[in-house]
Amino acid sequence: MKYHHLGQTDVSVSQICLGSMTWGSQNTQAEAHQQIDYALDQGVNFIDTAEMYPTTPAAAKTVGRTEEYIGSWFAKTGKRDQIVLATKVTGEGLKWVQQGIPISPEKIQKSLDGSLQRLQTDYVDLYQLHWPNRGSYHFRQNWQYDPTTQNREETRDHIRAVLNALKTLIDAGKIRHIGLSNETCWGASQFLDIAAAEGLPRVVSIQNEYSLMYRTFDLDLAELAHNEQIGLLAYSPLSAGMLSGKYFGGRIPEGSRRALNKDLFRRYNAHSIPAVDAYTKLAQEHGIDPSQMALAFCLTRPFMASVIIGATTMAQLQTDIEAAELTLNDDVMADIAKIYRKYPMPF
Repeated sequence: MKYHHLGQTDVSVSQICLGSMTWGSQNTQAEAHQQIDYALDQGVNFIDTAEMYPTTPAAAKTVGRTEEYIGSWFAKTGKRDQIVLATKVTGEGLKWVQQGIPISPEKIQKSLDGSLQRLQTDYVDLYQLHWPNRGSYHFRQNWQYDPTTQNREETRDHIRAVLNALKTLIDAGKIRHIGLSNETCWGASQFLDIAAAEGLPRVVSIQNEYSLMYRTFDLDLAELAHNEQIGLLAYSPLSAGMLSGKYFGGRIPEGSRRALNKDLFRRYNAHSIPAVDAYTKLAQEHGIDPSQMALAFCLTRPFMASVIIGATTMAQLQTDIEAAELTLNDDVMADIAKIYRKYPMPF
């Protein structure tokens, strides 16, 4: 297992991060604990969660349950110091989390206190803004994204207020570092600009979707990541399981995410199916597990801080973690490039 620093910090995280959003819906507490134990034994020291998890499906009755499972693991094992722990404050609109109110200093304080209580810890290593108040092009909103309703100064005032609130929490020892999620290049640049000008905390990471099927980060955000030393924490690197090959030929395995959400939040559609089939066949032609090929590709990206995996079975978890040991040769990379040229934006 390789490790990378989070931004310009001395915090070292494994190149594979253990995602948790199925814990509490698709996975029991015992299964969550088993996953953490196994991942830690394999060198994974990084866990990502959020106050709104689990999300498969998301529901008012399960909000916070994932953090509770992680907290009970800390209480049982006493291994809090062996984990780099990341969680998030929920963005505007999710009605069953604080009535869907937008992110504000007050919401951050309340959300963090709730997370710390559920996680049974007095600090988090990385606290992230789950999505920006002003909206963004993520979650399949890129097809109708329109930033012209935004107000620059209102956005900057909001960022300034949020950074000051986060500084207070850092000074109190409740947060070590801060990050963004589902953010744009301009948004991230404003956080950096205001922090530098006013001596406020500097973001160290951006958690955005990234996979063979969704590569918007390759452009302006990659440039920002390189020049500002802010790493990507890639979520959905298997495109909600599509790149594992388990839905090949239209299959819907019992208990899978597609059994709960047929179009996988608009990822599974007439445009994406041929791309999924092409990547699955490519992996088979080269004698590679499709999941491992998809994850290993993400690990080749120079801006990658860590790739967030999620598994509902131990077999899936083992397969995904083993991708860290896979090196894709030039032929595989060339074939991937050909498919990408043919299907650059399949969802």
